[in-house]
Order: sequence, then C-alpha cells, then structure tokens
Amino acid sequence: MQQFETEILVIGGGSTGCGVARDAAMRGFHTLLIDKGDLSYGTTGRYHGLLHSGGRYVIKDSQSARECIAENRILRRISPDAIEDTSGFFVVTPADDPAYSDKFYRGCLDCGIPVAEITLREMLQREPRLNPAISRAFEVPDGAIDSFKAVSALVRSARQHGAEVWLYYRLVNLHLSQGSLQGATVENLRSGEKIYISCDFVINAAGAWCGQVAAMAKCPVTIAMGKGTMIAMNHRLVNTVINRCKLPDDGDILVPIRTVSVIGTTDYRVPDPDHYPIERWEIELLMKEGEHLVPGFKQSRALRAWAGVRPLYQTEPTLTDTRDITRSYVLLDHETRDGVRNFLTITSGKFTTYRLMAQVTVDKMCQKLKIERPCTTHLEALPDSEDHHYYHVSHRLGEFEAAAQDDALICECEFVTATKLETAIHRLRTTNLDDLRRSLRLAMGPCQGGFCIFRAAARTHESLGFDVSRTNQALVQFLEERWKGVHPILWGDQLKQARLDDWIYQNVFNVSALPQDEGSPSSAERANQSLAEWMPVEIS
Repeated sequence: MQQFETEILVIGGGSTGCGVARDAAMRGFHTLLIDKGDLSYGTTGRYHGLLHSGGRYVIKDSQSARECIAENRILRRISPDAIEDTSGFFVVTPADDPAYSDKFYRGCLDCGIPVAEITLREMLQREPRLNPAISRAFEVPDGAIDSFKAVSALVRSARQHGAEVWLYYRLVNLHLSQGSLQGATVENLRSGEKIYISCDFVINAAGAWCGQVAAMAKCPVTIAMGKGTMIAMNHRLVNTVINRCKLPDDGDILVPIRTVSVIGTTDYRVPDPDHYPIERWEIELLMKEGEHLVPGFKQSRALRAWAGVRPLYQTEPTLTDTRDITRSYVLLDHETRDGVRNFLTITSGKFTTYRLMAQVTVDKMCQKLKIERPCTTHLEALPDSEDHHYYHVSHRLGEFEAAAQDDALICECEFVTATKLETAIHRLRTTNLDDLRRSLRLAMGPCQGGFCIFRAAARTHESLGFDVSRTNQALVQFLEERWKGVHPILWGDQLKQARLDDWIYQNVFNVSALPQDEGSPSSAERANQSLAEWMPVEIS
C-alpha cells in the first residue's frame, strides 16, 4: 500500500470542506482534501442557490439569521464573481397570516438585517409577474450564488496556497492509536488502488455523511437528514429572490439563479443520504404553492426536479420535524466529547455560512495543536473576484458575442463554447460528463443535454484519446442521470422536449446498443426505458 503524509486531512468536497481546506492552507498547514465524488457532488450542488440575508430565520432561529447576514456581507466582498445581486422580497400573499409581517420586520431589526417596506406599486414595477393581491412587501439583501462556481474558486485558492485535492477517493477507514487519530486509508475509485494517509489532524466536513465518517473513529454523531426537493422553471419568472413572509415552509421561495427560477423546498426526514427519491406529492405541492407568488405558475414550463439532503445535527431526540432543528452550524470536539484526539466534525449550517464554519473549525484545530495562526479568509478575494464585480446573467452572452466568429458553440442553452469545454476537459481529465456539467453548467438548459451532450462526449473522446466504449459508457451514464430529474415533471412542453431527446438518443443513436466497458454500472435495460413507459405527472 502506498503512503502519503500531510498535516491536515479534510474529508468532504462541498462548500464547508473546501472552505476548511482553503482556510487551513492559508494559515500555512499542508492540507489534503478528499471526496468520494466530484466537488459539490452532495448537498452543496443540490440546493436552490440562495445567498441568505438571514430573513427566513429571524423569528424561529435568530442565531442562524445573525450568522447569515454577517457572512452575506463577507461573501459579497470575497466572492462577488459567483454572486448575482438580485436583492430579495418578503411578501404577504392572501394565504399568509398578515400579523406575521410586523414580527418579521422587528425580527430583522433585532438581528441586524437591513429591511425596508416598499410600496406594492414599486414591487409590481420591479416584478410585474408577482401576485397583485399581495398586501405587503419588504426588501432585504438576499442574493443568488452559483455554488459550483464558488466552490471551484475555493479549491483554486486552496491549491494556490499549497493544498492538494483528491476527488473520487473513498474513505475506507480511520486509524486510531491510543485514543488519537493517526491517519486514514482511502481508495482511488478510478484505479482501485488503496493509499494510507498519515496526518496530524482530521477534520470531518462530510455533510450528510458526517455520521458515517465519525463512526469510523468510534464517535457517534446523529445527523437528521432533511430532504429538500426543488424545481427549476424554464426561465426567470422573477429577477428578485421572492420569499413568503411567514415561518419557513414548503414551496415558499422562488430564486432566480442563472437562466432559470427555482422554487423550493420541501423538508422531510430521510434515512439514507444516498437514496431519496423525488415523490409525486412534492412536485404537485411545489407547483401549487408557486401559484401564490406568481399567478399562472402551474402553466409555466418546469425544466427539472432535484433534491438535496440537509445535514442537521440533532441534539434533541424528541424533535421529529426537521424544520424545528436549528440551521446554525455545530462544531464537535471529539476529544472532549468522545475521548478521541486530533479529530473535529463540523456540520449543519448553510452554504452562506461555510466560511465562518471553516474559520471556527480551523481556529479550534489551532487551539488543539497549540499553534497561533490567524484567519485571513475574510480579507483575500477568491480567484476571478479580484475586481469585485458581481456576476450578471448576461455575462456569458457578452463573452460569446465578443468571440462568436472564433469559437464554436457546444451548448446553446448555457453558452458553453468549444474553448471552455476543451479547457475543462484537460483540467479535469475525465470522461464523466456530469463533472463537466458541474464545472460549466453544460446541458443544464431546456433540452437537458439533448442537443449538446453528444458533442461534448465526442470532444472528450477526441481530446483525451479514451476508447470508444469508455466514451459510450459516459454518454449513457449522463443520460440516465439527467433522466432522474426529468421524469418527475413530464407534462406540457417539457414532455415534448424529453420525447424529442428520446428519439434522438434511442431512435437515431441507439444508445442502448452502443458498445460499453464490460461490467459497466450503466445497463442497456435502464438506458432503453422509453419515455412512453412513464405516465406524465398531471398538474391540475
């Protein structure tokens, strides 16, 4: 077995883990981050993209609200390239309790969140699709943040400061000796090779998998996994984040992120962070609730449904509703808690508070190691954010128009050019088309890959020289993953689009019969499931 030495081992490639790796590397620690999948593969890449002002939590979870507004201001300074400054409205619809709005306003003031009531005329001038029966509207500094872009910048910064990042490395075991963590065994999921990593300290930032990681060190950690389902609508119904002015509930927020609007979310407990199917009732509920904000919402084109799992640390066993569990972060010191030295777990929290979570974690680690090295992550801008300009939805269109004569367009929906694709292929060196999707937003538009993914697959084959069967396997796997998020919302125009994609890949390319690597987890039986075999969801 090969061996590798590092000072700090970070487990988890989401926003928290990458934030920890960046913070530790900036303080001069030799840091290694591992993840069993791609960056943002877990919850970080499966949420609605809200940059929280904290307004959602001012009544029920004021500590989380204060954390959100403080970190909102910092992220706007250090990561504006991943942020669209949309602002946010909290609105009182006819279905909401009007008495809550005054409590909300006072709660914002108490938590230090800038809030101002605006006239209904101004609200409708800025967002004409909103329900004209709305009775009050309040503006707060919400925003939209691209989690894929933000995490990619975190990793680039961490690497610039000397950190290493190993993706598709599964944690096999943590090694204890006389009550102290000494290292870990990991498996390279691409080659099957196992490596022993010796380290001075282990930080568990594995999100919904935190409990599984901690158990390897004989430390019990109870994570209540709250599944949230979201739906992306085909275009931006609004350009401002819209919240219902009430206690957080299902389907009460509409977020404009990139070229779409996302309505979310549901919240109910699931037992397994790797298996959580999207239920029909969730789709019907979200579409119905959207109608309170935007009349005619149910007739709008739904593009895709997906779900993520919130890793909520449960301190009170009697709490069964995941909405009753705090969204504030939890740092577990396993030496004082479980008698295991050199081991911390950071969990819960929000994407908006990932930097704070990293700071308090590395602060605690420095205290444990008796080393004084201050945090500077709040001072140094992330790569591509040095000019302190916010992202704008027309950014990619402007780039493409400037180079339209010189660069081929691979993905029309998201303006992914051949140059961008080639750069990402050589940087990631992967045939996994989902990795390219997360990096570029490839195939995340209305066709869900129907017109672009075969082009991208061909480019990976030509650029990296992988054999045909491996490329075919990557293509089929990608189509299967896209199908998971499309089949729950098959009605109207999206059903027509999906049927067209089915004709392209089944009837023209005959993907189920393409030669693939033996033993591939993709099966011809799954790939050959025609759309005609599924009953589309009916939204009444």
